[in-house]
Amino acid sequence: MRNTVQGYLFISPVVLGLLIFTIGPMLTSFYMSFTKFPLLRAPEWIGLRNYIVMFTSDKNFWQACKVTLIYAGTSVPLGLVGAFVLALLLNQRVKGIAFFRTSFYMPAIVPAIASLILWGWLMNRDYGLINAILVRLGFSKFSFFAEPETALASMVMMSLWGVGAGMIIYLAGLQGIPESLYEAGKLDGANELQLFRNITIPMMTPTIFFNLVMGMIAASQTFMNAFVLTSGGPLKSTYFYNLMLYERAFNWTQMGMASAMAWFLLFVVLVLTLLVFRSSALWVFYEAEVK
Repeated sequence: MRNTVQGYLFISPVVLGLLIFTIGPMLTSFYMSFTKFPLLRAPEWIGLRNYIVMFTSDKNFWQACKVTLIYAGTSVPLGLVGAFVLALLLNQRVKGIAFFRTSFYMPAIVPAIASLILWGWLMNRDYGLINAILVRLGFSKFSFFAEPETALASMVMMSLWGVGAGMIIYLAGLQGIPESLYEAGKLDGANELQLFRNITIPMMTPTIFFNLVMGMIAASQTFMNAFVLTSGGPLKSTYFYNLMLYERAFNWTQMGMASAMAWFLLFVVLVLTLLVFRSSALWVFYEAEVK
């Protein structure tokens, strides 16, 4: 009995923190999504009106959904492939490989604000380093964030800055593949491409699956890039869902509408994650499985 009480005492800070700082605010937000709550006045119950207005009358809502979907649909696959290729290149037994692994991982741990300020300087049309190099090479200056046609693509390109995080996970997966599998494949006469296709890819599918899910969730929460660099412009071409949510809550003080938008985002992310989990049975291979 004494050990049981001590166990509960040890976990109580975590449980209390979860209840107070996570579950409590989530339940409050769910209630607020059914209210008209202009922040400085008491919330007024309005039922499903926030959700109806969001889906039928708010053009910004659909624009934000479109931008976020395009961004996620391009940045996530590019990030998966880029991190995987980088991990393959760094999974070599050569002198100094630790230095290169560290160098490629470092951008992933740089604070977001610092890296965004750096990218803002690099891509600035008037004094940015990239445009300075282009001019030296005889090309005209390129407007990365000033044109609607290029702003979102520039955001996607920036997202590759953080592939080091996925690269480390892929690298761990590659180093966990038993060498005996490759040796057996070589004894059977398999070439490098066949080894990659029939051993490396299947054995890496759990890691690919993990990075895919985490990448989807991260892409759906994109906010800082547009908030710091473009404020959603030009012409709302970088108007991400979370930026819209932030404006509703803190610029327009429509806490009820912002809560409804947040719960819709949670629902979409949950559905997409469940679909990926259900589809994983078709393409994810676990070594311990007996098929």
